[in-house]
Amino acid sequence: MRDTLDLDAYLRRIGHDGARTATAATLRSVVLAHTKAIAFENLDPLLGRPVRLDVGSIQRKLIAGGRGGYCFEHNLLLAHALRAMGFGVTGLAARVVLDLPPGAMRPRTHMLLLVGMDGGTDGGRAIVDVGFGGLTPTAPLRLETDAAQTTPHEPFRVDRVDRGDRGETGYRLDVRIADTWTPLYAFDLQAQHDADFEMMNHYTATHPASTFRNALMAARVTDDARYGLRDAVLSVHRRGAPSQRRTLDSVAAIRDTLADPFGISLPDDPALDPALDAALARLVGETAR
Repeated sequence: MRDTLDLDAYLRRIGHDGARTATAATLRSVVLAHTKAIAFENLDPLLGRPVRLDVGSIQRKLIAGGRGGYCFEHNLLLAHALRAMGFGVTGLAARVVLDLPPGAMRPRTHMLLLVGMDGGTDGGRAIVDVGFGGLTPTAPLRLETDAAQTTPHEPFRVDRVDRGDRGETGYRLDVRIADTWTPLYAFDLQAQHDADFEMMNHYTATHPASTFRNALMAARVTDDARYGLRDAVLSVHRRGAPSQRRTLDSVAAIRDTLADPFGISLPDDPALDPALDAALARLVGETAR
């Protein structure tokens, strides 16, 4: 496959047949379509397979191969598509703070995008992130601080945060769940380059302590729900209804679930079933504690 993005193939993959102009409406449509069509998943790191970030490899996997991926693959794919449609795109890096104790710090291991739109009433900058798993924002978020912003799913907000004496403006992305604001990640506007993302990707895909090496994860949204899988526990979150959780009891059940509702074409790899069996074993071990 070509080493430049096949924009037509990408738009077919996400089901977007609307405008390709660099407007806020196009951006909203593409972001929502992407999050609904392409699952978040970490099968390659879990199986010890390389995660390649060149555009040819990403589109072979996520477009032609029917797979999903994690933040670098999702957001790099979207960045290539948006640039092809005339958007200005800058790659940014973030430190995930979700579930982090006060005072603790993680390395910058998450990718997001700063997207600019040209001219007119659509001018301005937005934060875009189609690769944050079970809490991926399903709409662009204006780079405007301290106000709730609606999306087709949960409300989000961009908060300004104190960076001390570093002379930088810092931000944090929060999501509102059950009337409580939950911090997700902290970032600034320093542009990151392909080499930066390669280093981050190497850590997340290969470090023995990386979450992506040690637990099965998948996520996908529909018009009215979020689906999440952590090892053998399937979660379904619908607006206005209690969350549902179900424990899968076999490798076959995990396989079937990854295919539907997550829409993932599973890799033909002899290591897959042992990895899924290990996901079941981890759940049994946690239950026994």
